[in-house]
Amino acid sequence: MILISKYLVPKGYLGLTCYPFVFLKTEDLKLDSVLINHEKIHLRQQIEMLVFPFYIIYGIEFVIRFMQYKNWHTAYKNISFEREAYINEGHLDYLKQRKFWDFLKYLRSNDI
Repeated sequence: MILISKYLVPKGYLGLTCYPFVFLKTEDLKLDSVLINHEKIHLRQQIEMLVFPFYIIYGIEFVIRFMQYKNWHTAYKNISFEREAYINEGHLDYLKQRKFWDFLKYLRSNDI
């Protein structure tokens, strides 16, 4: 379910996924198929990890990446879940071919 909330989406971001909701900053972003696909990838990741463990791993990996890069944006972009979503957001049929826990192959420490 897609909801619009400029207050829940942090500054500098367009969307936020918190299963089962996708929050977008503005109504017109509903038409951005690449952004919607990015957020749907996160929904699939959250389902696979039974939601709560997703947030724990996401947070731990962010802290590790932040210590590694010493930069908020670089750390965020290099979280394995984000790497998968950013790399595949333009492939609108990605979720049809994606295998269970495919995000694991994005754990490499190469920068995006």
